[in-house]
Amino acid sequence: MWLAVTVSILGALVTMSGVLAVRDREAWALANKAYFISFAAGILISVPLLHLIPEAFALTSSAAFGLFAGYFLLHMLDRFVATKVCDRPSRAAYALGLVPLVGIGFHSFLDGIIYSVGFSVGAMTGLLMALGMVLHEFPEGVVTYTLLLCSGYAPRRAMMLTLLAAAFSTPLGTVLSYPLVERLEPPILGFLLSLSAGALLYVGATHLLPQTTGSRERFTWWALLGGVAVAAAITLASQS
Repeated sequence: MWLAVTVSILGALVTMSGVLAVRDREAWALANKAYFISFAAGILISVPLLHLIPEAFALTSSAAFGLFAGYFLLHMLDRFVATKVCDRPSRAAYALGLVPLVGIGFHSFLDGIIYSVGFSVGAMTGLLMALGMVLHEFPEGVVTYTLLLCSGYAPRRAMMLTLLAAAFSTPLGTVLSYPLVERLEPPILGFLLSLSAGALLYVGATHLLPQTTGSRERFTWWALLGGVAVAAAITLASQS
């Protein structure tokens, strides 16, 4: 158990390093928010399609239902935020960061469960799984923190929310799930993976990508391709 918890804490520290890398360059991040949003969209679209969805279907035949549920639930959350939470013009931009925060937070918690599953099989299996997963924590921290800044959150509040959702939730998922991991059947894990994939796919394709379609920045599509490239590299590293 302690090895799994240690690796999950390492993942949280990598996420924190991504936040700290952006914190000292907030003005630059805000000035280039269209590029960050495009980069985030590239990652959040590619990770489900290249990694999570194939894994989920390999574990359960019900993955399609989880995929639909994750996508639909995030859509409903987006609608709720837009009509109830951010119904005033002064708060409307908050939805840009709040919806991804929920999707990434759920995904990070699920990462903690996956650490538990990997290390319950064996130390080497857990370490191989952790390699690719830890690599994606850095851009996850950068993306989450920057989106909150671009949405108008104060820097300190954006940092705290990012650490809670994208960093601390991973070791929490490991600690809570490890005692139960032997009872976690592959179909259940597959359903949770597909649920996470649907949520992230909604955030990337439906919530973030339209934010950049009207942008006057000339090279946002390069940022989008950069996000796709990072996701593809992470997927290849986790499979090697």
